[in-house]
Amino acid sequence: MTWSEAEYVEYLQGERRAYAWVMRRYGNLTLPESWAAALECYPYEPADEPYRGLVFHDEAWHWAMGRIHGDRYVVEHPELADPPAEYRALG
Repeated sequence: MTWSEAEYVEYLQGERRAYAWVMRRYGNLTLPESWAAALECYPYEPADEPYRGLVFHDEAWHWAMGRIHGDRYVVEHPELADPPAEYRALG
């Protein structure tokens, strides 16, 4: 995908915000802990990074649920397969 630096940073910030929200709401992390987790999951990647933004192939909901419940969260917690409206409203 090709995007401008501004577009990349905007998208990165949105995914961080969504990931942190999930980690607070479902992972019981504090605000500072959730932002630290979001920065770890979504580090800034320079424009010349060959796979820049690859983490965006799945949304923050998926990455956060995987961290909280493991990779089989969809099977073991089918109620969490789709994010709630509250999550969707973040974007």
